[in-house]
Amino acid sequence: MTKVRLTILIWEEEGAYVSRCQELEVASCGDTPEEALDNIREAIELYLENAKELGILQDLEPILKSPRKFTSVIEVEA
Repeated sequence: MTKVRLTILIWEEEGAYVSRCQELEVASCGDTPEEALDNIREAIELYLENAKELGILQDLEPILKSPRKFTSVIEVEA
């Protein structure tokens, strides 16, 4: 499989760090931001392996192979 670039968001929640892949809607967590990042990497790899085994990896190709991805941070009243 080729390498792909994915967006990961990490935030602190009740003493743990939650990590979430925006494109694949896969989540994980860890005790530190680094551990959360390592754990989400493993979760994504397992997710993609399963998608390949199930024959649905091609359905994810537009997300995985898009040459242009944009992220932004905005503030709103809550």
